[in-house]
Parts: sequence; C-alpha cells; structure tokens
Amino acid sequence: MTRILGLISAMLLIVMGSAALGAGDRYASQKVVYHINYTGGEGDRAYLGAMGNIQNHINAVGAEKMEIKVVLHGDGVGLLASAKTNAALQSRVLNLRGQNAQFTVCNNTLVGRDISYEDDLFEVFEDDIVPSGVAELSHLQMQGYTYIKP
Repeated sequence: MTRILGLISAMLLIVMGSAALGAGDRYASQKVVYHINYTGGEGDRAYLGAMGNIQNHINAVGAEKMEIKVVLHGDGVGLLASAKTNAALQSRVLNLRGQNAQFTVCNNTLVGRDISYEDDLFEVFEDDIVPSGVAELSHLQMQGYTYIKP
C-alpha cells in the first residue's frame, strides 16, 4: 500500500512539475529575429521545418509575449516564392502572420535576382521590403532581438 501511495505521489509531482514548465510562468517577453537565407529543398522541407520552429517557439512563450521578425534574403526569398503554389507553406505563413510574426524581404535580393515582390512572392507588400537583409539582421540585434537561424 505504501508503495502505491509513493508511486501516486511521484506521479503527482511529475504532473505538477510539467504544468510549472508551461508558457505562462517560465518565459518572459521575447524579441526574436529568424534568419532564412537557404533553399527549401525537396518539398520545401527546410522552409516547413523553419516555420515549425517558429510555431513551437510561439507555443512555448505565447504569441502575446513575442515580437517575431523573419528576415528573408538570398535563397531564403524562395520561401515566399514557393508559398505561391505550396498550400502547406502558404498556410503556415498566414498562420504565423496571424500571430504577429512579420516577414521581411531583402530588396538587394529582389533587384539582384529580378524578382517582383508583387508578382513572384506570396503576400508581400511594399512595407515588407527592407533595403538589405543582412543590415536588417544587425539592426534588429542592436535593438535587442535574439538571433535565431532555424
């Protein structure tokens, strides 16, 4: 009987400890910048994986406690090009935007690769364009954003 009570007590401690690790108490507000400058690979797996990382981050901290910027330059602009035809990627981008994640696109990449943000990319507007992706990364880090490269 004492063995059963001990086991029940241990299980309760585990459950209570797990609840204490929830987003509510563990994490303070966060400002993060996700850096994507690589290709998505077959089936856009790398892009989908990056979007999954961002969602997991939001799930852990809480969207209301986060400022998220996603900086796309070089091959990373392919994420929003692929989203034009990849419904899964499109859905993830829209979902993250709905949780206040902001996607920014490097103008140097657009000009250098002759990409039209209006015609070639999914849901990109003039306000989403930054002069330089790498300069934007530095700018955001100087403002206290944590750099993450998924």
